[in-house]
Amino acid sequence: MTPRDASDDSRWSDLERPPLNAVALRRALVRDGGFYRELEVVQRTGSTNSDLVALAAKGTAEEGAVLVAEEQTSARGRLDRQWTAPARSGLFFSVLLKPAQVPVERWGWLPLLTGVAVATGLSRAAGVDTALKWPNDLLVTVGGEERKAGGILAERAGDDGVVMGVGINVTLKEEELPVPGAGSLALAGAVSTDRDPLLRAVLRSLEDWYGRWRAAAGDPAVSGLQETYAAGCATLGRVVRAELPGDRSIVGEAVAVDGDGRLVIATAEGVQEPVGAGDIVHLRPA
Repeated sequence: MTPRDASDDSRWSDLERPPLNAVALRRALVRDGGFYRELEVVQRTGSTNSDLVALAAKGTAEEGAVLVAEEQTSARGRLDRQWTAPARSGLFFSVLLKPAQVPVERWGWLPLLTGVAVATGLSRAAGVDTALKWPNDLLVTVGGEERKAGGILAERAGDDGVVMGVGINVTLKEEELPVPGAGSLALAGAVSTDRDPLLRAVLRSLEDWYGRWRAAAGDPAVSGLQETYAAGCATLGRVVRAELPGDRSIVGEAVAVDGDGRLVIATAEGVQEPVGAGDIVHLRPA
């Protein structure tokens, strides 16, 4: 992957949303012996995840490659949901991970690990209290209301890799929100919406958490990931509805995240059912 700076003149069309400084980002994050090997910022693309998966398939991207877009035209979330955002209004990026030292059965922790890393980095750099909705949403509070400000999408990249895609609404105004229930760091009262330090903080946090998890061979307890995720998970302690594959759903209290990263739901019938995939709806405030 050859770094190319976004250079379209239109990137300065909105002075309230300046472009990312790719040179400064590379200087801060890409270093000899470090995790991040290359970082590219493009003006516009369909999906950074799709692009990085394709580069990995061709063998032209290494672990630690980061692809950032100022605007995505075909961005996808879980369950192939589509979403859009104005150019330079958020952070839209993907990172290639190749956790060869970790058993594949523990790779399911990667979306949760990324959520912890993003929430930790944003809390430090933006000064916003963040929470995680299992399995991959970042929540902020706007006017006393819990809203989604970001999401995570994991996609396999060949037999040995996973591309983690992250989208975070940074400066979106109320009238720009794509759906009811969406939010942004700005609406949540962030002390800073400068995307360069926000991206640096998130990527450094991801490097830290990924390094801990990988050094522990993916063990979520030994690495501290399971405990930290549970502490920041807004889903735990809530009554939820899990909409599962096959048009099945269950309702109950979310009581734990187990060692496999699954959400454990205690139903009214006294059964504790682990959920590894599905859509979770919070049915009452915490």
